[in-house]
Amino acid sequence: MHPSHELMSRMVEDPEAVLARRLEVARQSGVPEEALRRYAAEHGKDSALQPGVVGPIVPDRELVSGVTVGTDLGEWVAYETPGHSPSHVCLFQPERRLLISGDHLLGRISLYFEYGYSPDPVGEFLSSLDVVQRLGARLCLAGHGRTFTDVHAHIEGNRTLVREQLERTLQALADGPLTAFEVATRVAGDSLSEQNAHWLISQVLAGLTHLEAVGEARRLPGDPERWAA
Repeated sequence: MHPSHELMSRMVEDPEAVLARRLEVARQSGVPEEALRRYAAEHGKDSALQPGVVGPIVPDRELVSGVTVGTDLGEWVAYETPGHSPSHVCLFQPERRLLISGDHLLGRISLYFEYGYSPDPVGEFLSSLDVVQRLGARLCLAGHGRTFTDVHAHIEGNRTLVREQLERTLQALADGPLTAFEVATRVAGDSLSEQNAHWLISQVLAGLTHLEAVGEARRLPGDPERWAA
């Protein structure tokens, strides 16, 4: 297992602490109190973020770049590909040019960044796309959806989607200092709902953090926190 497995380990060991942190991030992002109370009630002690895992497993080998895994098909080489999650790893079989991409590349181009566990998930994801592109895979086995052969097209599609999301975020900031929740309402429009709010706000926060890292946005401390171009 990759050594940066804190997120999953904590979700199994102390789901209430994970829920409390999620609620605090949402509150600092400007999510209305009534929505937070409903979310806390729905994901409270009786149903708190149950991951469907019996318990944590302590790995006896760290799965980091360069580690090989022997199989009947030959050796698979591990490549660290953070972004979707800080612990994300892809496996590549060089003789057959097969890529096990997990959630890094999916059959349907879709983005998710786990916010708050690394400095710049979006920047890390873009760098990981470069890592995978250099492998020259001919067939990709993704964590969700069907396998696909147009690996390069999927990589470019992800780059385009990241660029579009960042552009929409910057356009929203043109209205003046906004909370991450206010940015999400402008970026998502009518598609924002209580069912997808956590996912959308995580995307917006990851995008804002990346724009801050490249000097295109700045964080304004406060309660809640706001952002400006």
